[in-house]
Amino acid sequence: MSKQDMREEAERLIREAMAKKTITVKQGNTRIEAVCGKCGAPNRVTAQPGETRVEYTCKECGQKQKTL
Repeated sequence: MSKQDMREEAERLIREAMAKKTITVKQGNTRIEAVCGKCGAPNRVTAQPGETRVEYTCKECGQKQKTL
């Protein structure tokens, strides 16, 4: 089975499942990889749907910041 055949099969299965209404699509939280502006440490921040800037505290230095 070629890649094109597999893509077509996956699309067909998705269309059938959506037509049967057996799948519910939900919007979940977004995970943002932020870098501290003070010490440069990586931080993983969770944002609710619709939020673009989230306040967080750096896990290394404790500096309060907002994501970009």
